Amino acid sequence: MDRNISLYSLMIQSFIDKETIQKIKADTILFQEDENVQNVYIILSGTVSVGRVHMKGKEFILKILNGEEMIIEYELFKHTPRYHFSAKTLTDCEVLMIKREQFEEFVLDDKTAMNALVNWLSTRYLKAQMKCQDLIMNGKKGGLYSILIRLCNSYGVMTDEGILIDLPLTHQELANLTFGTREVIQRMLKDLREKDVIAYDQLKFTVKNLSYLKREVDCQNCSFEICGLN
Repeated sequence: MDRNISLYSLMIQSFIDKETIQKIKADTILFQEDENVQNVYIILSGTVSVGRVHMKGKEFILKILNGEEMIIEYELFKHTPRYHFSAKTLTDCEVLMIKREQFEEFVLDDKTAMNALVNWLSTRYLKAQMKCQDLIMNGKKGGLYSILIRLCNSYGVMTDEGILIDLPLTHQELANLTFGTREVIQRMLKDLREKDVIAYDQLKFTVKNLSYLKREVDCQNCSFEICGLN
């Protein structure tokens, strides 16, 4: 069997005929932080944010996931695990909900699935490390720039004007991705617009000068698989 087959593909092959596709409206909470883990989620279409709300009420978006992604946000193979984060749909979504026990039995019983899970986890580990590096080494401004670069990799569409980030985002949501305030993010975005690095229209950003952003954060030009927002 192909060792390079993705965990997502294996999950689809194994569960698409066994589970009902759930249609979920935008702004629906899939699960809350500290709840007992019930399901693993396979996103077929739509967009989901994963994050948490600080005790003072400030929201932090850890990542944004869309089609062909999975939500596995807990300690695997642990007795009665709890979710470490919350998940909310940003758009209307179609998902498969797989019982935690079924998922864990599946990967334990299938060597190919276990290899795919290890690969999936290692990629996400590296991705999380890179995000931490950008926020720690480059501060709020570098954090914003690195998020814009990641958005280009995950949602970018080439246009005559530049790279359109094909995901509607408010300034507040962008602030939540950097754990900054909306006011600070707005000032930095204004500066980028004045330098003709970005444009913003109808809740969508266009990056007109990606090289500028990469230069400012000493970008390591990682693969899209590592440098994404998922």
